[in-house]
Amino acid sequence: MCLSDLKKDFPVFFKEENKDVIYFDNAATTQRPQCVLDALAEFYSRDNANPLRGLYDLSNRATIAYENSRAAAASFIGASRAEEIIFTRNASESLNFIAYSYGMQYVQEGDEIVISCMEHHSNILPWQMVAQAKKAKLVWLECDDQAVISKEEYESKITSKTKIVSIAHVSNVFGITNPVKEIASYAHKVGNGGKGAVVVVDGAQSTPHIPVNVKDLDADFFVFSGHKLCAPMGIGALYGKYSILEQTQPFLRGGEMIEYVTRESATFAEIPHRFEAGTVNAGGAVGLAAAIKYLENIGLKNIEENDNKLASYLADEMRKIPYVNIIGNNDASKHCGIITFTIDGVHPHDVATVLDSEHIAVRAGHHCAQPLMQKLGVGSTTRASLYFYNSEKEVEIFCEKLKNVRKWMGFKE
Repeated sequence: MCLSDLKKDFPVFFKEENKDVIYFDNAATTQRPQCVLDALAEFYSRDNANPLRGLYDLSNRATIAYENSRAAAASFIGASRAEEIIFTRNASESLNFIAYSYGMQYVQEGDEIVISCMEHHSNILPWQMVAQAKKAKLVWLECDDQAVISKEEYESKITSKTKIVSIAHVSNVFGITNPVKEIASYAHKVGNGGKGAVVVVDGAQSTPHIPVNVKDLDADFFVFSGHKLCAPMGIGALYGKYSILEQTQPFLRGGEMIEYVTRESATFAEIPHRFEAGTVNAGGAVGLAAAIKYLENIGLKNIEENDNKLASYLADEMRKIPYVNIIGNNDASKHCGIITFTIDGVHPHDVATVLDSEHIAVRAGHHCAQPLMQKLGVGSTTRASLYFYNSEKEVEIFCEKLKNVRKWMGFKE
């Protein structure tokens, strides 16, 4: 099957307001297939109750649905056990969880936290906070002009002083897949005085596009957001090795995360419930499980192959257009469907506005990666990000419109 034929599964594209829209902003959020919408409706119309709390049948069904979703998320990324999955709102909340709960507990004065120059702000700001609070040092991994972090670079920056390494699996600007397995292996060998640094992987952009196995990566923590892989907004997952979660303090405290409370103290619930205070997003978790099942039925290998092929076709067509500059690796098959670019003389916001007038949705701005923009010497860029329901025909229309952007902006070629 041509994967773009699966566009029929997504109702948003067939609404009157959207029927002509070419949606190339999938790195920001993906659309939802009917099966996910159905799963949400089914939960709220049939099984809606507060999970984990009621002793009656309806609450028991809600609990089963919620915990089955946890098992689905664990299986999706190759976790050893369902208890290693903590549900959050998104990858940003998960990264803050790790910084506040693990980082603030274990980072000490003089320690080093290693991140890369291509991180999303969500994987920068929490570590800036920890470094400032603990008088630790933030160390940056730099990439070369092909967006690659070399072996020499990470081996020179990860040292015995490194307590934590936190890195994007796939860059939301370059689309490049970072060598996280190799980085984790090295960090576990030399970091923290030879005891091994803790490795955090931001999988927000990888999980929608490529197969992920956290045990193979040997990630200590791994985070992802549901809305980037066809699930609802407001649901995300945090994976942590069970042995590390046992050493980690809860980030949020309140209802359901305790076993017993007195006026003086509290005893926390078992993992993972000690990390999920308050009423949980059970409907979102059910929607995430439905999205995971949908993607697994397609096959992540098939999605990866399709996205790489489509991105290569897009890049080849864009290179035929004068004044268009593609940013990142020359091999577009390494972009995970993300093509970031500039047009000489035209501000990226104007590019996006002009394309929007032609019913094409792209992202323009700094993409929450301002340190990377500063390194590249640009204030912002335009980003076209593809997914399996996009087609070669849409790429061709996009490029035809892109050819005219400078002319529509008043340039005389």
